[in-house]
Amino acid sequence: MANYLTGAEAQIIANSRLNVDAWDEAVEDDGSNFGNPGSLTYKSLAMATAIIDRLNYQGTKTSSTQVNQFPRDDDTSIPGDIGTACFEIALALLDDVDPDLEMENLGMVSQGYANVRATYDRSVVMPHISAGVPSATAWRYLLPYLRSPQYLNISRMS
Repeated sequence: MANYLTGAEAQIIANSRLNVDAWDEAVEDDGSNFGNPGSLTYKSLAMATAIIDRLNYQGTKTSSTQVNQFPRDDDTSIPGDIGTACFEIALALLDDVDPDLEMENLGMVSQGYANVRATYDRSVVMPHISAGVPSATAWRYLLPYLRSPQYLNISRMS
């Protein structure tokens, strides 16, 4: 599977942003292997690509043989918003946001330590967490491309 961003493309996004310490540390740890398979940056972008590809998008893949969900319909390239979402998810993963732990935490109602207590209203589930996307920013980039949850495709098979 090809990632939606190369390490170099992700670095261009990182260079224009604040609060990307987790990315910068991964790049430093990768050293000369920056963006190569096996490096932290590559793995985070691969995981981000897999998270993006699990969602239900409007339209169809441009080619029935393509591995990833994008490009779609008549597009010949991946939309910039998808690349940005890929970076945001990779950044969240490198910053130790665990999508599985976030899902488990949906059931937590109250948590405390000494005199500090946090209580959450679990009747409102954050849509990006329930979709397995660890970044609310990435979710906002992906949202315009998603099918409505009420969408139903019926086909007749003979």
